[in-house]
This record gives sequence, structure tokens and C-alpha cells, in this order.
Amino acid sequence: MSVTPKLIKELRERTGAGMLDCKNTLTETNGDIEKAIDLLRTKGLAKAAKKAGRIASEGIVSSYIHAGGKIGVLLEVNCETDFVARTDDFQDLVRDIAMHIAAVDPRFIRKEEVTDDVLERERTIFREQALAEGKPAAVVDRIVEGKIGKFYGESVLLEQPFVKNPDVIVGQMVAEKIAKIGENIQVRRFARFKLGEGIEKKEVDFVQEVMQTAAGKAN
Repeated sequence: MSVTPKLIKELRERTGAGMLDCKNTLTETNGDIEKAIDLLRTKGLAKAAKKAGRIASEGIVSSYIHAGGKIGVLLEVNCETDFVARTDDFQDLVRDIAMHIAAVDPRFIRKEEVTDDVLERERTIFREQALAEGKPAAVVDRIVEGKIGKFYGESVLLEQPFVKNPDVIVGQMVAEKIAKIGENIQVRRFARFKLGEGIEKKEVDFVQEVMQTAAGKAN
């Protein structure tokens, strides 16, 4: 298949890569746009890895409010320069991540934040489930590790399928933006608020406290 300007334009629109990168990648994949997209993503991950050690101390704190004011997210994402922090590309990425957090509610940002006790608890549960289902002991460990991978995909922000495009994980989306912008980008921290969350528990605790106080006075 020939590499036409129309094909290059389509690849650029779908990936955000530069014109020359799109042309070269399409030539490398003989005009197969889906293979070109995969290859550009792979190259993007490689470029992102090279920039990962660079200091990212600029960026923005962004907010996202969802569901008629019932869910809110505060998110800090860092980059290397204030110039990049003010670009539409960077700010669009931050808004997308904040919206994703509001919708999916991750527990951690990256795998390294998952503590050993959390992992051990999950492994114990998965192992007991597998044994209860009658799975052979020889394959239980493999099943458990497979489920740990799924746990990461459900609980870790950078491992989750992006809510607007489940074919791409959030970490890959960030890596592609790093490759396009040319600066290190780090999701630093977030807080997610859900209206009324925890109130019922606090009310129960308050009632218990009153009852315990009354019992103490009666004694």
C-alpha cells in the first residue's frame, strides 16, 4: 500500500505524532495504519523511558467535578517547564486523567505504591478462591499471579484502561504524550471526593460513642 498524504494526516490525527514520524512509520509498516499506530506507541514508550529520570517540578493542579457536583477530583501532574504546563496538549492530558479518576476511582497511582501487605492480602484471597473452585494445586500460583495482574489493572491508575478509550492504558497515554511533547511528565498525586462518603460510618460511630458514654455513667 502506498503512503499517501491522506494516510499520513490520518495517522497524525489519531496519534498526535509528528508528520515525519508518521511518514517513516507508515513506510516501515507498508502503509498499514493499525500496525503504524502500534509501532508509534512502542516508540513512544521507549522515548518516555529515556526521559523518566529528568526532574519534573512544573505542571498544574487541576480539578474535575462530575455527576452534578457529587464527585470531585483534585489532581497534580508535573512536567519540566512552565511553558509546557500552559500548552493545550498538557492541560488536555491532565483533564482526561482527572475525569478518568472521577469515573474509575483508582486506589494507587503506580504499581510501586502497592504495599506488600496489600499484595499479600490479595494473593491470599485469590489462592483461597482458586482452591475452593477445585483448581489443581500445581496451577494455583499461576492463577494467583494472573489475578494480581488484573488487580493492578483495576486498582492502579497508570495500569488502568483509559475510560474514554479502553484500548489504551493510562500509563501508555502519558508515555505517548511525553514522546509528543518532549518532556518528562509525572502524575504526582490526587484526591477523589464523593458526596456523603463516610458520613454513615461516622454517624454509627457517634451513636456507639453516646451509648458507651451512657453505659459508663450508669455503672
